[in-house]
Amino acid sequence: MQQKVNVFKFGGASLRDAAAIRHVGEILQGYAGQAIVIVVSAMGKTTNALEEVAYAYWHGKPQEARRKLNVIHNQTTTIIDELFSEVPEELTAAVNDLFVSVEWALDEAPNEEYDFDYDQIVSLGELLSSHIVAGYLNRIGLSSSWLDARDVIQTDNTYREGWVKWPETTERAERLLPPLLAQTPFVVTQGFIGNTSENYTTTLGREGSDYSAAVFSYCLDAEAMSIWKDVPGVLTADPRIFENVTKIDRLSYKEAIEMTYYGAKVIHPKTIKPLQNKSIPLYVRSFIEPELEGTYVSDDAGDTYPPMVAVEREQALINISTRDFSFVAEHHIKQLFEHITTTRLQVNMMQNTAISFNVVVNDIDDRVERFCALVDREFKTTVDRNLELITVRHYTAEVVESMRRGKMNLLEGRLPLTLQMVVKDVPVVRRKE
Repeated sequence: MQQKVNVFKFGGASLRDAAAIRHVGEILQGYAGQAIVIVVSAMGKTTNALEEVAYAYWHGKPQEARRKLNVIHNQTTTIIDELFSEVPEELTAAVNDLFVSVEWALDEAPNEEYDFDYDQIVSLGELLSSHIVAGYLNRIGLSSSWLDARDVIQTDNTYREGWVKWPETTERAERLLPPLLAQTPFVVTQGFIGNTSENYTTTLGREGSDYSAAVFSYCLDAEAMSIWKDVPGVLTADPRIFENVTKIDRLSYKEAIEMTYYGAKVIHPKTIKPLQNKSIPLYVRSFIEPELEGTYVSDDAGDTYPPMVAVEREQALINISTRDFSFVAEHHIKQLFEHITTTRLQVNMMQNTAISFNVVVNDIDDRVERFCALVDREFKTTVDRNLELITVRHYTAEVVESMRRGKMNLLEGRLPLTLQMVVKDVPVVRRKE
């Protein structure tokens, strides 16, 4: 591709209301005339609201699902009315068509697979926001085209966690994007969603819009990718949880991969590898203060870092032991991982002894229950829930000790640069007065 392209990703917080979308327009005014693919998430908490629609529908409550969908429709209409003194007919038609398509789906009987229905309904959020952003940019004089990401990103049939088919996706990106960028400098598309060979919508995993932007960056040999966040860059810890956090100015791909894998929320875990494979730099920049430099992620960003902390909540610790007198051997572990694959548990930590196997997983939906049911014949399982997985990169004794205060440590593992502990809160015992 001859023309140099940048890829910008704006998340839900950047699009939460009309004022935020206007601010996106102000940021993009500074890039007028440049070739930019703009990847957007759903507005604000729309994905959460659509998850409630999908849950109600699949559990036999279609009227409740419709009521919840109508709330989203009204909120969307309010934002559109605030952005446009006169709403373009094509935007009104596109938004109405999207809501009608979901309403029709709610009239049908649920699919046997919840994840399939989830993807068909929840994908509405990104489709809505992208139409609104594209329409608004054109209204303020920033010539923009709208692109359906499902025409580009092709996946397998793993719903809610679609695996990208890279050859097909690359071919489509190289074929479809250049003509659009030749017509308008900006192309607005969706994060989070893809398409199967049977033309069904898939999603790429929760918070997967970062990954979508990385897919577009890779396929287009982008000059750089920028993620616009409500924080000044990549921080040493989540400022909502910890005090005295600091911004990291430069970060290597390797370090970014490690931190996102272990639960740092600022970047989706799958984002970095496609960029690393083509040495495409990543900028994590402040949506609130766009003039700041943010964090620069690249090959040559150095290897000296302060302690960095990531916290994953909603964790389950599953203790597995055999029902007979045998040890937990290799063939047992092979069998267990086949069931882990079947139920799509995301393993964050594991540890085995002679008589047991412990695994820490994200506690999502009913996956833990389904896994325990599958292994019940041969294994005994106990589950401890509502846990936190704390990961400290470049740990020091002082930082580790501070992480342990007020916590019961259920499981711990150490590598030269990384310490992980699975903990739960311990009530403070006080003397009665």
